[in-house]
This record gives sequence, structure tokens and C-alpha cells, in this order.
Amino acid sequence: MPLSGLLVAEIGDRIGVSACGSLLAQLGADVVLAEARQISSDQKWRNRALAAAGKRSITLDSADAVQLERLLESADVILLSSDITPQAARSWHSSQIICDITAFGNSGPWSGLPYSDAQVQAISGLVDTTGDPSSMPTHIGLPILEYSAGLYAAAAIITALRVRRLHGYGQRIDIALFDCAIGTLSTFLPFHAVGKPAKRAGNRHSLAAPWNAYRAADGWVLICTGTDDQWQRLCTVMQQPELASAPGMATNTDRVARHAEVDACVERWSTTLPVLACVEKLSAVDIPCGPIATVEQLSREPNLLHRGMVHELTDPLSARKLFLPGSPLKAVDTPGRAPTRIPKPDEDRVLIQSLCKAAMAKRIALAPNAAEAVRPLAGVRVLEIGQYTTAPLVSRQLAAFGAEVLKIEPPGGDGSRTWPPGQGDQGYFFTFSNSDKQSLMVDLRSAAGKADFKEMLKTADVLVENLKPGSLARLGFGPADLQAINSRLVYCGISGFGADSAYPQRPAFDTVVQAMSGFMDLTRCAGAPTKAGISAADIVGGACSLLTIVAALEYRDKTGHGQAIDISMQDCATWVTQMAWNGAANDTALTVQCTDGYVLIEAHAAAKNGADPDYTDIRAQARNLNRDDFVAWARRNGVTAAPVASVSEAVSCEQSTTRQLIVYGNDASGQRWPLLNSPMRLEITPPQVRGSIGKLGEANGRLAEIFPALSRPA
Repeated sequence: MPLSGLLVAEIGDRIGVSACGSLLAQLGADVVLAEARQISSDQKWRNRALAAAGKRSITLDSADAVQLERLLESADVILLSSDITPQAARSWHSSQIICDITAFGNSGPWSGLPYSDAQVQAISGLVDTTGDPSSMPTHIGLPILEYSAGLYAAAAIITALRVRRLHGYGQRIDIALFDCAIGTLSTFLPFHAVGKPAKRAGNRHSLAAPWNAYRAADGWVLICTGTDDQWQRLCTVMQQPELASAPGMATNTDRVARHAEVDACVERWSTTLPVLACVEKLSAVDIPCGPIATVEQLSREPNLLHRGMVHELTDPLSARKLFLPGSPLKAVDTPGRAPTRIPKPDEDRVLIQSLCKAAMAKRIALAPNAAEAVRPLAGVRVLEIGQYTTAPLVSRQLAAFGAEVLKIEPPGGDGSRTWPPGQGDQGYFFTFSNSDKQSLMVDLRSAAGKADFKEMLKTADVLVENLKPGSLARLGFGPADLQAINSRLVYCGISGFGADSAYPQRPAFDTVVQAMSGFMDLTRCAGAPTKAGISAADIVGGACSLLTIVAALEYRDKTGHGQAIDISMQDCATWVTQMAWNGAANDTALTVQCTDGYVLIEAHAAAKNGADPDYTDIRAQARNLNRDDFVAWARRNGVTAAPVASVSEAVSCEQSTTRQLIVYGNDASGQRWPLLNSPMRLEITPPQVRGSIGKLGEANGRLAEIFPALSRPA
């Protein structure tokens, strides 16, 4: 396994710390879960079985000072959450990697504030972008930022381990939920860039109709049509072909303007059929759709079962059979290991003592004068065939760590290249998604383009793509072909349901994946299942891909063998819902209206402090105060609250500017662009976001310089 022999001490109590520890354990590390003898009921301890699964357990309190010191002294990696789990000041060995996951990081005016996931959602703009525009903003009903932080922390740790392996020194890592949140706003930031407010759209799409969640006879179904041709096919399925050309319905522009009327037509049809019948009829004519699965249904969902994403283990404390998720990190040679046991508290004390002893025996000494700011992925060449969010997210994070990224675009360019708003013929969304890359225009459907691509692959370390499964194979570049061309290549394919899937031909958008992973069931607006405003499934899928790639590079450098990676966005999004499995209570928060906007309060905190069940008194109080005054009142009365910030407020606040979450860089022509910084803060070898991608095919003129084998006679 990529992390075999690595000792990790998990000390922090945040859900993000637990998620990070679980991911490192899936990749082969020995993760020691330090538990208090009296288990808390907050943060990750809300579900002790999940926190402990796949790890080693030891219980520690003040009487175990020697054992704790031995663990902290010998661990290769230590996972902290200093804002809610304070640690005594101490010095660390120069070869250790110390990763601290907090709400706001170690700098900025909000540093140290122990905000919850829901509070950070509110203050970062995520709440304001989720929910129906005619209703109040809605929080995403699961700890999406904790899991994002855990994913990025694990990727940052493996990057730091690479630095330690090559240069001999460890370092501190600073991961903030708030930074992760700002990084998810790429679909809304373009509006901020041109001075327009970002607006929530519920389950609708601002540029396409019909696109919504619709009631069926026995549940909800999501239907997405992006073209007039899909609309015509939908009308045929609904046995109303005349609708396709009816006045005000024939073009997408017309339908967007009359979306309420269009939605009513679709729902009159969908309510006559069960969910699965709707999906069967629509899938038969290639219309993106999916059932809106409840969390309880996930344990029976066909594709999740097909891909091994549901496991059953016995909790040793309750003796209950529990459903636990498998690993979303699907690599051919080193697949993530699903947990096979839930340890009892302190069950592994003796084993942990031997692990500590072994770790000390192989401690890596600090190399003289080694602590220099190298770029961790310098010398790594990445080819990206990506559109929209997932694959572009992966390669821009690799680029920030120093990889050379060549974005291979078809003659027409990435589908999002010209999305408005933008500057000239390049959109802000495309630019936010593609920093520090060079564009190569290659027609992979032509013989010459295929020949050039084959030569490019021979010198590449990573190929990442998010085409429809099988697309590259049909061009002659399936996993076996890639292995034959370059046995050291790490190839990562990202798709909605995976290349190995129970739904091999089903198209998938982010919204469809959210529907089929429990996201929308957990996020409700006026009782209706609602998608997260951010492209949550795309973003989580990209973060899982990034982690699997950096782990595969470590494995490749140890063994000389590349491998294929098959990432399913549904796997990744479902993994993020795990805190709500097995009948656990959903995250509860609600928004209340103030004189100048909204404030989020955590319902369980309000209820604990004697609030009336329908929050009438709290809502009445809010109506007479502005956000700041109401938050102060709530805190005086023991109610957890945070102002709901707009996207513009969030990215312009002092916390964002202090941590430089938006940076600026030029493209090759000198045009200045806003860019998203990386959420992974390594103290000695930080990521560096330097510049914007430029014109389509900007690197074609240097093709022979980049790939000498492609040098052609004049």
C-alpha cells in the first residue's frame, strides 16, 4: 500500500480529522485513534463507530501522560484540531508532519474561533447559494466542509511525505474549513468578479429547462435537459410530442423564461409513475436523470453495491450491525482498504506500543540544511483531458505544487472556455478552474492527433480525464493501451458512476449524482429535497481523485509501476454522507431573517437552551435586529449562530484577504485574472498559484520544445 509502515496519531476531535485519519488508513497507514476514557458526544464522537473503524484504539487521560508522550514522539504524522482540541505547547521532531484542521486556520482575525461546519457554511457564502430563490437560504445538511478538509489534509500530508522522502524534513500543515469553502465557489465567483450578486437557484438551472426535482408516485426524481433535442425526446416519452414545438416551449431560452409552466407539465407526467419507471423511460432515450435516494436507501443502491461501497460491521459497544462505507479511492493495484473492524476502546494498546517502538527505530533524521522551499511536484508532468470542474480541479492543485500541467483541448476548446461572464472570449469560471496550466489543442479523432498524443503519453507521469467512460478506449487509449505505452503512467478517469458500473451508459451531471448519493435527501428546503448550491459531487470527486493520484505517485516511485484509477463521483459523494447512516440524526440548522439579511442558528443548540420547538421567539427577536446584533444576542443566550454572508461578502472579508484566498496572476498575453488559491497550506513547501491559462492552443507553438520526439522537419 502507498502508506504501509506509516504511523499516524489522531488526536483532534473534528470530523475532518477523523475523515483524514480514515483516508490515510485506507491507504495503508497504521492510524492510532486516541480516545478519552469518557467519550464525548460532539464532533466525530457523535458516531464513535465511524471514527474508530479501520483504526487502532488507545484510551488516554492524564494518567497516561507517558504513553501519550511516546505516541506523539514516535508518530510520523500527527492530526490535530487545535481550535476545539487544545494541545499543550510542545516542540516536534523535525521529521514529523503535523496537520492541524481548524475552522479558520492559523492566521486572520477569525483564527482560533471554534466554528462548526454549519457556521462556516453560513459565513463563507455556501448557505446563501443553497435553496430556492423564493425561500430562505438553506444550509447543506451534512458536514461537507469537514469532509473536504479531511480530503485536502490527506492529499497535503502525502505531498509532505514526498518532500520528506526526497529531502529529509517534515513540516506543519494548516487546513481551514473556511479556505475549503471559498474554494468551492467557482461557479459563483464569476458574478462577483463583474460586480453582480450571486443568486441561488434551488434545483433549477439558470441556463436550462426543464431541470429540476419532480414528484413521482412514490418519491422524487431528478430530470435534467440541457438541449432542445433532449426536450423533444422528453416530450415524446411524456406522450405529448406537440409540446416540443408549442409556442413559448420550442427553444431553451423560451423554456427558461417560462420554467414554472414547463416544470408543471413535467410533474403532471412524473407523478403518474413510480420513480424507477420514470428513470427507466428517460434513460432509454439518454436523458440525464436519477432517483433522489434517501440515506436509508443507500445500503441497497445497485451501483454502490456493485462498487463495494457498502459494508456491514458489528459495533463492539452496542453489538449493533452497522452499515459503513467502503473506500472511494479505487486504484487497480492499491485500492483503498475498506475498514474490516471497529476496535473496542483501548483494544490495541499493546500493539500500539510496538508500533511506536518500530517507528522510533526507523526515524528519518533531518538532512543538514535540507529545509528549503522546494516545489513538491517539480519534474512531474500531467496531461489533462478535462472539462468543467472535476479533472480541472485535480490538475490545478497538482500545478500549484509544481507539476507541469498540459491541458489537452479539442479544436473547439473546453466546453466552459467561453462561459460568460469573462474577459474577451475567455470566461472567469474557466480561468478559476485552470490556473497554472498550458493549453494544447489536439484533435484526438484524427490520426495525426492520436499519434501526437501517444508520444506525449510516453513522457507523462499522470493522465487525468473526466470524459464519458469508454471514450478514450474507443480512441485506442484504454487502460491496457496506456499501460503498454508507458508503464509508469498514473491514469485517473473520473465519471459520475465509475468505469466499472451498474450504469455503464447513464449520463451524469453533478446534480444527478447529488440526487443519487443522499445529498439532496439531507438538504431540504420547505420539505423538498434540494441540491447544494455548489457543485458538491464534482468537488468531492475531484478531491478524492487528487488524493488517489498523489498516493499512486508515491507507490509508483517506490515500485516503478504506474496504475489506473477509477473514480466514481457517486462513491465520493456517498462517502461524505456517512455521518447520517444507520438512523443517525441529521445535522439540523435553520436560518432566521434579520433586518439586513439572514443568520443561521444550530437547532440542536437552540433546543438545548430551552427554545420553543418552532423557534417563534427566536424568529421574532431576529426580525427586530440586524445580523451582528442578533448573533450577539444569540450567543448571550447560549444559542450557536453565525451571519449568512453573501459570496461577495465572504470573499471580500478580512479573513479571506489575510489568507489570500483569491490571488491575481497574468496569462501569457499579460491579461490579469483573479485566481483561486489552494486550501492546502504547507509551511515550508507551500503551493503557489502563479498565473492564468491563456488562449486555446497557446503551447502548440512550443510542441517540439516540450516533446522533442514531436519535432518535425519544416
